[in-house]
Amino acid sequence: MFPEYRDLISKLKGHDVHFTRLFDKHNELDQRIKNKEAHIEPGTQLEIEQLKKEKLALKDQLYTLLKQAST
Repeated sequence: MFPEYRDLISKLKGHDVHFTRLFDKHNELDQRIKNKEAHIEPGTQLEIEQLKKEKLALKDQLYTLLKQAST
């Protein structure tokens, strides 16, 4: 996610609790989606779509924080 901001992500994860929390939640949702799609965890298509929407919203927030921090 956001390879152009790799160094900044590392920096923020070490110094910004809010960013770290959002980043970790995004990764957690990504794993839950993968598990549900692979039928490792039970889940309906509706649940998977809801998780994807949550993940996208987090990604938007992370991108906003990255753009702010890069200026």
